[in-house]
Amino acid sequence: MNHGSVRRRLASAAALVVATLLAACGGEPADPGTPASPARPVGGASGQERAAVQVLRKGNGAEPESLDPHRAESVTASNILRDLFEGLTLEAADGRIVPGAAARWDISADGLRYTFHLRPDGRWSNGDPVTAQDFEYGLRRSCDPATLNEYASILYPIENAEAVIAGRLPPAALGVRALDAATLEIRLSGPTPYFLGLLTHATAYAVHRPSVERLGTRFARPGTLVGNGAYRLEEWVVQSHIRLLRNRHYWDDAHTVIDEVFYYPIENDDAEINRYRAGELDFTESVPFRQIRWLRENLAAELRISPYLGSYYFGFNNTRPPFEDNLALRMALSLAVDREILTQRVMGSGEIAAYGFVPPVQGYTGQRAPWAQWTQEQRNAEARRLYREAGYSDDNPLVVELLYNTDQNHKRVAGALAAMWKQTLGVRTRLLNQEWKVFLESRKRKLITQVFRSGWIGDYNDAYSFAQLMYSANGQNDPGYRSAAYDDLLDQAAIEADPASRRALLEAAERQLLADMPLIPLYFYVSKRLVKPWVGGYTPNIMDHHHTKDFYILGH
Repeated sequence: MNHGSVRRRLASAAALVVATLLAACGGEPADPGTPASPARPVGGASGQERAAVQVLRKGNGAEPESLDPHRAESVTASNILRDLFEGLTLEAADGRIVPGAAARWDISADGLRYTFHLRPDGRWSNGDPVTAQDFEYGLRRSCDPATLNEYASILYPIENAEAVIAGRLPPAALGVRALDAATLEIRLSGPTPYFLGLLTHATAYAVHRPSVERLGTRFARPGTLVGNGAYRLEEWVVQSHIRLLRNRHYWDDAHTVIDEVFYYPIENDDAEINRYRAGELDFTESVPFRQIRWLRENLAAELRISPYLGSYYFGFNNTRPPFEDNLALRMALSLAVDREILTQRVMGSGEIAAYGFVPPVQGYTGQRAPWAQWTQEQRNAEARRLYREAGYSDDNPLVVELLYNTDQNHKRVAGALAAMWKQTLGVRTRLLNQEWKVFLESRKRKLITQVFRSGWIGDYNDAYSFAQLMYSANGQNDPGYRSAAYDDLLDQAAIEADPASRRALLEAAERQLLADMPLIPLYFYVSKRLVKPWVGGYTPNIMDHHHTKDFYILGH
């Protein structure tokens, strides 16, 4: 068959999928109207004049499940926790690792012992000094199985962490020790090049011991949460807003400008855009795929799109039929997805089609499935063969449930997959959406979930942040993937001191994952949001981490 006929057939298929998707999702949006303009020049005559009232209003996606740093799981919770708490290390606005609660640190020649020297002026939001004992307590609590920390596994590099998290050793055996009130020692089980970046994660935060011991899990509420970050929790009205006020005890309060920040839980991207354009928000969490073109034409200066360290995928429930022990079926559904249509036609905001699981990170070469170089027509032909091999046909089609959390963008992607599977294989897909907390529980229980939406944002800029998610013992391994070969490669990588050898082990692990296909990699993220022209200090970074203390509001 000549190249021209292949192109015509693929174009026809693309048109059918997109048309089916648009019909399912309600078609293209109506013109939102003329964008509003500031009443007067931003920043006054100089362009740098600051507003008299320093308040920031941010859209923040789903309602956070918790503000306990050792129990929170979501990006939306982490956005707020970065304002309320501060780790030993901190991220600058551009993503560089800089001193946080620790003013400096020393690293032993073998890379196994880190000694942190805390700031003498570090204070909790109630005025108590921040001490090395606070971080010792926090890290032990984070690893204690009784805390139910789903993220605890990222602390595995710390000596004895894995045994403590598994309940084989007591929390006191963790390799952390307060040498005195201002000095904390952390011992590692193997060299960990990303360790300083890991310490910016909420799992590694200190917590205020008197508050936790007095109140238990109730400590993370307005009026009782004591943090060491630039802001304190003033108000939490569920499904309305979370309000933070400036923490005047924070060690760097003199350089903090924003006095008050509101986080609004808005799961509907269209509603978030409407509130942004009505002047109710200064900063959105995201933007709807289907309005990207209009936004580029009308709000180009406010639309911020940049690379983001994240992988978007759909997971299979590998613990139950029909996907348990059925590689042919898992592979067929993955091959039948046209990722180029998905990223270019369905989304169109710069996402990168993913044929592997690990996005571009420093010091690593992302692995791609062998069929990444095939044409989509070749992939579809192989998908149909594997589908038949798995026992399905037009007369006996697969009937599958696809679960996603409530969000217009997720609905759009789920609809695209359902249309592609129907067209190529004849699969009948039931789309099911759930509110965020219910959705997380459904995924964890693995009882009703067959295929589910997921995404993973790197906790630090290293391939291991993604690789460890599919480790069999990881509490957030929602697909239920179990592979002795994969686990062995990660175990070796965790203690390998030579960077080249470590990289080779992680690359081999990703190849193993792609051969087993316990999930469907779809695309690598970009961050995309609207930011008002009067918000100063916004700096894109690959982690998409932003601290309110780095922002200021210009007069407008």
